[in-house]
Amino acid sequence: MRKILTAFTLILCLAMLFGLAGCDNGASSEAKSSSEEPSEPEGPVSIAKEDIKVGVLHITDPDEGAGYTFAHDQGIVAMQSALGLADNQIVRQNNVDDKDKSAIKTATEALLASGCNVIFATSWGFMDTIEEMANEYPEVYFSHGTGYKYNETNFNNYFGRIYQARYLTGIAAGLKTESNKLGYVAAYGTDLAETCSGINAFALGAQAVNPDVEVFVKVVGKWFDPVKETSFAEALLEMDCDVIAQHCDTANPQTAAEKAGKFGCGYNSDMTVQAPAAHLTAPIWNWGVYYTKAVQAVIDGKWAELGNYYGDINDGLIDISPLSDNCAPNTAEYIQQVKDLFKEGTWDVFSGVALSFGDDGKLIKTDKVLLDASGMEIASEGGPSVSDGVITGEMDYYVLGVYED
Repeated sequence: MRKILTAFTLILCLAMLFGLAGCDNGASSEAKSSSEEPSEPEGPVSIAKEDIKVGVLHITDPDEGAGYTFAHDQGIVAMQSALGLADNQIVRQNNVDDKDKSAIKTATEALLASGCNVIFATSWGFMDTIEEMANEYPEVYFSHGTGYKYNETNFNNYFGRIYQARYLTGIAAGLKTESNKLGYVAAYGTDLAETCSGINAFALGAQAVNPDVEVFVKVVGKWFDPVKETSFAEALLEMDCDVIAQHCDTANPQTAAEKAGKFGCGYNSDMTVQAPAAHLTAPIWNWGVYYTKAVQAVIDGKWAELGNYYGDINDGLIDISPLSDNCAPNTAEYIQQVKDLFKEGTWDVFSGVALSFGDDGKLIKTDKVLLDASGMEIASEGGPSVSDGVITGEMDYYVLGVYED
């Protein structure tokens, strides 16, 4: 769903990600008269609610009932309900290959032909083509999920601090394991910061409640590969991993864990339905928070204020699914204490202050130095936290206790 970026590209674009650099639309400041009035940016304007038509590009089919596309589509449904849009105001293009530029363009043109004036593209691999389409159709709003490109008129990106939710699921896994070996099926590893930061956050959460925990990672090499997602989970189970986490699209790692009589933490949506005897909890996206905000911004003529969006646990974009009965005793109490820190804004996963818990189950902040797998210091108390730019674009190392097979 997201193509692997070269380090060079990431460095160039990090400033764009967080809106630290503006653009001058190619015009030289020397060519402008000092008395010239600044022109308004060209692009779409507010659209009345009854005239809104939302198009959605999905990489798979929401009818799968779980996983990445399902979670995004549930967000679209939530937005439609919140804003009172009719069914004919939502148009979907499903099963669009995000590695096929021609397919992406054809699907987008179909949305445009149906009258869509707001288009959400939910997969990383859609980004470059959607950028081109946004330039070609300046009167249409384009919003792309999980990328980094944007312009100042009709094209932005949206994502969130999913690593916070992964830390919480790590707590559930660390309390549940008996072998002290946790498995992790990942689409990518250290070659993509999004997956790498998530793996590290999961491991740190598990280590907070169980310092003896180790995390073993198997990398699929793509976002959606049901066969490998199953076989890699099975391989981790054979290595004596008794809780299987994942950063991939299907519920197959969870069903593999259930079949083996073990446990797991899913992703994107609550996968308890797919593996009721195994699933503990999952990092989940409440995409409706963003979709509602974005479409309302179009209606109100405030799209420019939206910018690139990076939500967190406080605005409800991310969370974990309800803890199942498979969880260890007192898991909810441990997790709630860390959730409170997130909500207070007084601590974050990669801040350089480690968490642990006393014998009474009460949270303790420690001055333990955060190290990578080679023993190099990443962050420490009193020093700088790992920046958002590193978490989202540059993190290419595992923390201590994480091993990629």
